[in-house]
Amino acid sequence: MNLAVPVARWKIIIAALLLAAAIVVVLQNTEEVDAKILFVTLTMPRSVLLGATFLSGACAGLLVASRFLGKKASAK
Repeated sequence: MNLAVPVARWKIIIAALLLAAAIVVVLQNTEEVDAKILFVTLTMPRSVLLGATFLSGACAGLLVASRFLGKKASAK
């Protein structure tokens, strides 16, 4: 009986757990905060600020990862 789990499945499991934790943190932080962005002060729920931060970080990570994967694929 083989109980080994492929690495790709572990990555999916860990990503799902991190996403679930991020959703819980965002949903538990609903109070209003002031966010200063350059010369503008925005008042918004902390959950919106956390969600925007999470999404921008995820997009940046995907861009960096695709850049490295693109270089690896073109080097072959």
